[in-house]
Amino acid sequence: MQPQQPNLSGEPHEMSFIDHLEALRWHIIRAAIAVVVFTTAAFFAKDFLFHDVILGPSRPDFWTYQMFCKFGAWVHAPDLCIDKIGFVIQNRQMSGQLTMHISTSFMAGICLTFPYLFWELWRFVKPGLYPHERANSQGAVFFVSVLFILGLLFGYYIAAPLSIQFLANYTVDASIENQMDMQSYISTLSTMSLSCAFVFELPMIVFFLAKAGIVSPELMQMYRKHAIVVILIIAAIITPPDISAQIIVTIPILLLYELSIHIARVVRRGDAARLNAKLAREQAGQGAA
Repeated sequence: MQPQQPNLSGEPHEMSFIDHLEALRWHIIRAAIAVVVFTTAAFFAKDFLFHDVILGPSRPDFWTYQMFCKFGAWVHAPDLCIDKIGFVIQNRQMSGQLTMHISTSFMAGICLTFPYLFWELWRFVKPGLYPHERANSQGAVFFVSVLFILGLLFGYYIAAPLSIQFLANYTVDASIENQMDMQSYISTLSTMSLSCAFVFELPMIVFFLAKAGIVSPELMQMYRKHAIVVILIIAAIITPPDISAQIIVTIPILLLYELSIHIARVVRRGDAARLNAKLAREQAGQGAA
């Protein structure tokens, strides 16, 4: 089915290949403008972006470390309290800080505009969908954006601090001082945060696959043990070789997988209900004839 757009008379018409390119061009232009605006805002908010956000997990007064201290005091486990981060962040290149300032601002602009970027993508794809496909996909932009934000926050406040704290305090000999390169630190922080943000999109991926008939709740239940192994591998990849950090990251991904099974089950029930209603209408029409 060709994507349709309303013409001057209000009637939809099929778009040509040139019309597709023109529509895509304007979606890209609007998305690029949004990224530039938020990237510029992040660039000028240098103090907040770097001191409070980027370098926050490198200091023991970070929110996550404070919560661990409170939890450790509550369960009488003082070892959980993190009162020292054993590394120093350094810049070893002449233009390193300027380059990192620009690239980090751009990354922040992408994260801040992600809901709008997905909305622009959805506006481009939506005219090419059948009416029932549009109805089935209502709220896609909202749920994709919410899951992305939740995953980003989980990665920033849970996965990344645990990884940074473990790697910063890991030593093979007490005489070796950890002096981290600024690029290495920011790369670890961004990789952990963005990885969790995209992993949290699992329910929406399963929703669309279930709508397409590619996955079913029975299939996901059958391969649950295999999925657990894959989830453990993913957690091991995006976290350091620390068992506690891997468990903390694994638990929400397992919960997302179970939620995805429930979503696939709801999708199938909804499709079955619509099919039964359609058959009932057809039978009623044949009876009336």
